[in-house]
Amino acid sequence: MAISKLHIEAVQTVIPTKPTDPISSCRLQLPLNLMSSSTVLQRRFHMVLCYNKASEEDSGWVVAGWIKESLGRALKDQPIIAGRLRRSSDEDYFEIVSNDSGVRMVESRVEMKLIDFLGLKAKKEDEAELVFWQDVVEQNPQFSPLFYVQITNFSCGGYSIGISCSLLLVDPFVLTSFLKSWINVHKTIVSKPNLPKIPIFYVPKFGKPISSQVMGSNTGKNAAESVVFTISTENSNSDNNVHKNLVAACIDEAEHEIGTKMASKFSLFLKVPSEDAKVEICSREGLLENSSTKINGLTCGRMRDELELDNICFNEGNKPAYVSSWINSFLDDEGSVMIIPANDRNSGMKVIVTFT
Repeated sequence: MAISKLHIEAVQTVIPTKPTDPISSCRLQLPLNLMSSSTVLQRRFHMVLCYNKASEEDSGWVVAGWIKESLGRALKDQPIIAGRLRRSSDEDYFEIVSNDSGVRMVESRVEMKLIDFLGLKAKKEDEAELVFWQDVVEQNPQFSPLFYVQITNFSCGGYSIGISCSLLLVDPFVLTSFLKSWINVHKTIVSKPNLPKIPIFYVPKFGKPISSQVMGSNTGKNAAESVVFTISTENSNSDNNVHKNLVAACIDEAEHEIGTKMASKFSLFLKVPSEDAKVEICSREGLLENSSTKINGLTCGRMRDELELDNICFNEGNKPAYVSSWINSFLDDEGSVMIIPANDRNSGMKVIVTFT
């Protein structure tokens, strides 16, 4: 049994509760010719958290109502999440600007019980129904959200919270850090005394929507395998050759771990402190041929274990019944590698190797 047709009941835009002033930006060294490469613009991270109905009053509709408020407050402290990608005025580079355009929140329902979904042996295609994404428009990227939240109500009262985020915006670890901050704001709101049972933004009270299929998602059903490496501080610096050697070593280790080969080309996302984020297309063969330095101190893990999402509770004590996270895959395209700061910026770097 697979997820039946998903019905989208509402689409909202959540903006920071306070206008961002001054507006900040994150510069991207993204060559203009890469704008024609959908792999760079459309590469994103997905996360699904499934919850059982915790009480008679609990439902995805109620949680979504409070999320509308709590997410807006969380965005006030990290407004870049609600920003947009745009070309610079001279069109020499790109940047993400905290212009308060907002994140997109989608509320939906499926005619399926959560327990039946959890019982599926192969969930990848069904998980793709629980996250929302619309491709960044190449010609006018400034109009495309880079962050989506989808709350899906199952017929039994259980629900899922799915998050989709462009890798140009934040990496999976920064996203998880934001999620935990957002959760703290959410818990503060829902723990207030005399809290109304029904939030202001409660979709069922507005009646049946004009159309239950307001917009279409092109999430795709291809989840890529990812391996996460951590490297100590003494082995990490901003030297480009060191980065290339590091990438080569991690690809080699990841191929051994997964039992498959990296594609001949891959996207390299590089984000290090005090420097612009940048993206380039690398050749696997050329990278490995030029690699001569052995990297010591690498530790290896899987994405789900590294992110530690099992204790993410929107309702106090109601831990996820199921957690999944992945970077999307393109069947006819290259893989990707990300070099990012570790959670503690004094503890080195992380390298995420993702296969097609």
